[in-house]
Amino acid sequence: MSAYIARRILLMIPTLLGILFVSFVVVQFAPGGPVERVIAQLSGADTGASSRISGSSGGDFGARNQVGASADAVNSKYRGAQGLDPDFVKSLEKQFGFDKPAPERFLIMLWNFARFDFGKSYFRDTSVLQLIKEKLPVSMSLGIWMTLLTYLISIPLGIRKAVADGSRFDIWTSGIIIVGFAIPGFLFAILLIILFAGGSFLDLFPLRGLTSDGWSQFPWYWKIIDYFWHLTLPLVSMALGAFATMTLLTKNSFLDEIRKQYVMTARAKGCSQRQVLYGHIFRNAMLIVIAGFPGAFIHAFFSGSLLIETIFSLDGLGLLGFESVLNRDYPVVFGTLFIFSLVGLVVNLLSDLAYMWVDPRIDFEAREV
Repeated sequence: MSAYIARRILLMIPTLLGILFVSFVVVQFAPGGPVERVIAQLSGADTGASSRISGSSGGDFGARNQVGASADAVNSKYRGAQGLDPDFVKSLEKQFGFDKPAPERFLIMLWNFARFDFGKSYFRDTSVLQLIKEKLPVSMSLGIWMTLLTYLISIPLGIRKAVADGSRFDIWTSGIIIVGFAIPGFLFAILLIILFAGGSFLDLFPLRGLTSDGWSQFPWYWKIIDYFWHLTLPLVSMALGAFATMTLLTKNSFLDEIRKQYVMTARAKGCSQRQVLYGHIFRNAMLIVIAGFPGAFIHAFFSGSLLIETIFSLDGLGLLGFESVLNRDYPVVFGTLFIFSLVGLVVNLLSDLAYMWVDPRIDFEAREV
């Protein structure tokens, strides 16, 4: 198995290179950029995260800095830069690293990333690693607890539904699950706020942050209570869709195994229901559930929390990455992309290794990558 693990780790290198290369190429053709954003700020244009920088921006600032047709020619590649001093624009390019050709910038980025040096944010005056460190507790709280909550509830419920397939319990729980799956998480979050967070009815839960003011001064037991008090509504909102998917996946997987010949043979030998479920069916049925773990974990840990973070004012990695893309903060964009991809590859490897724990018949040494 060690040889298989070594091959998988080595394959992570070209995978990461491919992800970064494709993303870097896409960025080169994306409209706007950090230089244009600074120009728009200086000219008084709208610089909101979702705004488009107008090609005619420049205003009075541009009128006061007319330097002739040659300057316009130099600055023509930047929208809104007509009339600006070309030396000033070149200084901006140097500041953001755009004075070098794209291949050289890509190689420099790879060399820095190999040393886990992601540089500094263009617009936040802090390092990318420091930003990720500040936002990580929010995403970790949402991702880890949501994944654990989903699996701890969905797997037993899915097994129970498979055993009682077609019963009244199976029918009414399926109805609840389908309704839950059909409701978007962000819409359910708004409903929870209206009902339980001071909207129109009860005011039981907070709406901002992971902890209350003065949390560091609380006794240890009250810190735990306060922490989960803040997490309750976001976790319920995020877990709704994943809970429905995992429950149905578990049920269908167990139903497929229950109908196989080896289960009938085990029952004919006098094995109890518990022995059949957990001694024979469980290992085989759980393979497909484990296969879906990496995607569920990464979705919950990063991308799945974006809207929930916004609604509940939780400043995590999902919101950081989204705002960085809109603001063209490329060091943060590529730094978070690299870390997200690396974590995803590692979790995928751990998921494959879990196959062996569930089903020892799987031989990684004989498996071709």
